[in-house]
Amino acid sequence: MIFNSFVFLLFFPLVAIGYFFLTICIGRNNIKVANTLSQFLLLAASLIFYGYWNIAYLVLILTSIIVTWTSGLLMQGRSTGIKRLVLTGSLVINLGILFFFKYYGFFTESVLFFFRGNVQFPSLNVLLPVGISFYTFQALGYSIDVYYGKVQAEYNFITYALFVTFFPQLVAGPIERTGNLLPQFKVNHAFDYDQVSSGLRLALWGMFKKVVIADSLAVYVDVIFGTPGIYPAGSLALATFFFAFQIYCDFSGYSDIAIGCARVLGFRLMTNFKQPYFSRSISEFWRRWHISLSTWFKDYLYIPLGGNRKGKIRQNVNLIVIFLVSGLWHGAAWNFVVWGGLHGMYQIIGRNTASVRTAIAHSIGLGKESWLKKIMQLCITFVLVYFSWIFFRANSMEDAFLIIGKLVKLPSELVLNIFQIGLKETVKEAILVGYGVENAISGFDRNNLIVSVFLILILLISDGLSIKIPDLQAKIVQMPLVLRWAGYYSMFFAIAASWNTESPMFIYFTF
Repeated sequence: MIFNSFVFLLFFPLVAIGYFFLTICIGRNNIKVANTLSQFLLLAASLIFYGYWNIAYLVLILTSIIVTWTSGLLMQGRSTGIKRLVLTGSLVINLGILFFFKYYGFFTESVLFFFRGNVQFPSLNVLLPVGISFYTFQALGYSIDVYYGKVQAEYNFITYALFVTFFPQLVAGPIERTGNLLPQFKVNHAFDYDQVSSGLRLALWGMFKKVVIADSLAVYVDVIFGTPGIYPAGSLALATFFFAFQIYCDFSGYSDIAIGCARVLGFRLMTNFKQPYFSRSISEFWRRWHISLSTWFKDYLYIPLGGNRKGKIRQNVNLIVIFLVSGLWHGAAWNFVVWGGLHGMYQIIGRNTASVRTAIAHSIGLGKESWLKKIMQLCITFVLVYFSWIFFRANSMEDAFLIIGKLVKLPSELVLNIFQIGLKETVKEAILVGYGVENAISGFDRNNLIVSVFLILILLISDGLSIKIPDLQAKIVQMPLVLRWAGYYSMFFAIAASWNTESPMFIYFTF
C-alpha cells in the first residue's frame, strides 16, 4: 500500500478512528487494556499495510522481528562473550537475508564480469521486497543498542513487532532509533486536536511535494534518462536539474506524510530532511539529507570503526567506507557505489582543505559572514550534489558517462551557437528545442516547463522561509483564517488535479 493511493486514503482514517476509539473510550476506564488493544490494532494495520503489496513479504519481516527480538532477550544481562556471539548471529541472519534478496544478482554479475564468465552461479529470479533495507537497519539498530546497553531488551513481543512494522515509516523511513520510538508504544495517546491538525498539515504538504512536484518532474526526467543518447546536452542538463528536485520532493514528501500520519496518532518520529539544498558544504548537506540514515551510519558504523579518534588517515578511510556502503545500501549497482564514493571524496577533500579555503577567502576579502561567500558555498555545494545525481539516476555506468560526456561539451556548444545564430535565438533554442521540450515527450510541453520551474521556486521559497522561521507551522496557524484555508484548498485541488490513478511508486521504495 502506498500513501498516494485511494486505498490508503480510506485505510488511514479507518485506522485512526479505531485507534482513538480505543484510546479514548476504553482508556477512560482502563488505560492498560486500551494500550494493549491499540497495539494490536496498529500491528494488524501495519501488517495489512505491508502485506498489501505481496503477502509473502510478511514472512521476511516476521523473520527479522523474531530474530532480533530473540537476540535482545538472549543478550540482556549476559556476559560480553555471549552478547557478542548473539549479536553476530543476528547480524549474519538479517544481513544474509538482505544480501540474498537485494545483492545476490549484483554480486554474481560482478564476479562473472571480473572472471570473464569462468565462474558458474545458479540463476535466481529474486524479487526485491519493498522496504527491506529500512526495516532491516531499524531492527539491527535495536540489537546493537541492546548489545551496548543503550536500551533494555523488550520482553513484549507485540510492542517490539510494532516498533519494527509501524506502518507510517515502515517502507521508507525515517529509520527510527529504539530509544525514541519504542517507548512511545507503551503509553496511551489520547486525541490531541493540535497534534492532529499539525500532522494533517504536514501530510498535506508532503502529498503536494510528491504528487504535484515530484511526479510532474518525473515525466520529463524519466523520458530523458530512459534514452540519454538521443537527446542533446541541454535536455540532459535540465533533466538532471529536475531530478535533483524530483528525488528531494519524492523522498522528503514521503517523510512528511509518514511523520504527519504518525503525529495524528500521537507519535513523534525523527526529522528526516532539513532544507538540504541550502547547505553550504557537503558535510552540512548530509546533516540535512536523509538524516535518519546518515546518523545511523554514523552511530553504528563510523564510530565503531574509530570515527575521527585514530588520526586523519583512518578518519578518511572510515569516511570512504561508510559512503561506499551508503551507496550500496541505496542500490545494487555500481553507479550507486560511485555515487556514494563521490560523496565520500567530497567529504575528505572538504575536511582536508578547509583551512586553505578559509585563508584564500580571507585574502580576497570574503569574511566568514560575507553574503557573497555564502552564495558561492551554496552554489558550489549544489553543483557537486548535482553532478553526483547523474550516477544515482542513470540506468547504468555507460549512461552516466555518456551524459557527463555530453554535458562537458555543453558550454562550447552554447558559445558556438551564439556566434552562429545570435544570443536571442540561442536562448530560445536552449529553452525550447535544445532541452527537448518540443521533442516527442508525451505529457510534457512548454507550459509544463514553466510550471515545473515555478513549482521548484515554490519549494525553495518554502525551504528558505523554514530556515528563517524555524516554527513556520505555528506562524501559519496564526495567519488569518481565509488565507490559511485558501492555501490548504489550493494544495488540495492541485493534488487532485495532478493525481495519477496508476499511483507512481516512491523512489526510495526500491531501496
